[in-house]
Amino acid sequence: MDLIAPLDPGWERALASQREALAVVGQNIQARRAAGEQILPAPENVLRAFRQPFEQVKVLILGQDPYPTPGHPIGMSFAVDRHVSPLPRSLVNIYRELSSDVGVPPAAHGDLTAWADQGVLLLNRVLTVAAGEPASHRRLGWEGITQAAVQALASRGTPLVAILWGADARKMAPVLQECAPQVSPVGIVESVHPSPLSARRGFFGSKPFSRTNELLQQAGAIPIDWRIG
Repeated sequence: MDLIAPLDPGWERALASQREALAVVGQNIQARRAAGEQILPAPENVLRAFRQPFEQVKVLILGQDPYPTPGHPIGMSFAVDRHVSPLPRSLVNIYRELSSDVGVPPAAHGDLTAWADQGVLLLNRVLTVAAGEPASHRRLGWEGITQAAVQALASRGTPLVAILWGADARKMAPVLQECAPQVSPVGIVESVHPSPLSARRGFFGSKPFSRTNELLQQAGAIPIDWRIG
């Protein structure tokens, strides 16, 4: 599986140092597929996040790894295609907090393109997973690649707010702080993961959406309209 796919030119430059790492991960995934492992998401969606314009990202929502249910992961963390029903429970919890925080009613679908179109990058620390096996592709090589992506965003010197959900994502907080230039610090909003296993331990009531908009406005950036559409 060739992971050196056409990306946004900004991401091509930002991830230039990771081309060899991407090739190695791709070879590993190809071998696993040949051995019969069902790997998610579909090959054309694995690097989907990096087709989003690098320079336009002003909010990073960072999760852990794709949904392990076939038909759910689409290369955008927490999102699913519009036709997917029922919605993944993590997304249901995100919608519940969205409603509580900023009054946006839960959408009937899980298509978060309306956020992406405003510069919200939906990224996971690990970009593939074996069907039915959460966290099965940890330490496959993705973590270094996505850390490089996070570092590149933080280093740009333009407004960025990072929403870090879950332990894997929260490990990036010091990386973001170290990379951000003094003139343009990165806003960080973090909590436990919205998974049903942890949402009641600090995700509900964390107000990530309103806090993100406050940080964007403080940085002189236009806030996000969190309505799904």
